[in-house]
Amino acid sequence: MNVLLVRPDGIGDEILSLPVATALRRMMPGARLSFLSSAYAAPVLAHHPDLDEVLTVTGQERLGELVRLFKRNVDAAIFLKPFRRLMTAAWLARVPLRVGTGYRWYSFLLNRRVYEHRSDFSRHESAYNLGLLRGLGLFPGEVTPPRLVVTDKEREWGRSLLGESSRLRVVVHPGGFSSRLWKPVHYRNLVLHLAQAGREVLLTGNAAERDKFRMEAGISQWPNGVRDLMGTLTIRQLMAVITESHAVVSLATGPMHLAAALGIPTVSIFDPRRNNSPTRWQPLGTGVVLKPEVPTCEKCIYEACPYWDCLDRITVETVEQQVTQALARALPIQVVHV
Repeated sequence: MNVLLVRPDGIGDEILSLPVATALRRMMPGARLSFLSSAYAAPVLAHHPDLDEVLTVTGQERLGELVRLFKRNVDAAIFLKPFRRLMTAAWLARVPLRVGTGYRWYSFLLNRRVYEHRSDFSRHESAYNLGLLRGLGLFPGEVTPPRLVVTDKEREWGRSLLGESSRLRVVVHPGGFSSRLWKPVHYRNLVLHLAQAGREVLLTGNAAERDKFRMEAGISQWPNGVRDLMGTLTIRQLMAVITESHAVVSLATGPMHLAAALGIPTVSIFDPRRNNSPTRWQPLGTGVVLKPEVPTCEKCIYEACPYWDCLDRITVETVEQQVTQALARALPIQVVHV
């Protein structure tokens, strides 16, 4: 059977879909497993042992192009997220088994519907994904945490870039797409504290995040022990850098899930929105989730909220303390309200 996992999405979303591929590889060892990814996130999936092929879409394809994609000898398409155009294309291509949620108005396009609301946020995203295998009559049990592959050549590149160091390395990723962000000045002070404590700090992020961070953090030159790699790394290079590090500090972003899937402890800052709940989105690795002790909100209403300072309640000293603990020992993820 040729099975296509469909989730052209962000880095973290696709990483949390990988337990489905792992379960299918175990339960259907003779199946050919492909993943339909966004072009942006596809490099993350390279070399994964449970995937035979990674296909990509940009979101700009015509419907006819998508139909032809699904006509490529696909026996079963599992829609890990219900993208309507892709479900329509699979229906038009007459894919024999079309699996996905039964709770959308266009779910009639599927012939194997699974009824489970994700809106209650009572389970982890990876568990919701795994539950869709019921549409194939499979019950895989517990989630196997996702693992990513960095090749020996990529590891060597990372070691060459970073050089030898007796210091413990901490990746600090100041960017993100959350409504609420930990202030750049907090990240700046954290970086300075970590460097003063003898850590080697690596700053990561894209070029837009770099420019915004430099302007708002009010710093043009970092002390010894801090390397600004923002805007210089591809996704695969970022994975190599993370692999050569000892902890990663970030918001609830793709690099958080990259680190967890590469076996690197994480210190993750979550805002209090319900759709950003750690119950559903925490990394599947070791480390800690920091969440402000304020009421859960449905959406961010910015300055109108009496808890607008929610993330400012997480202090630099608290994050630095958790980094120190993460460097000292690797423990299962714990959620800490501060």
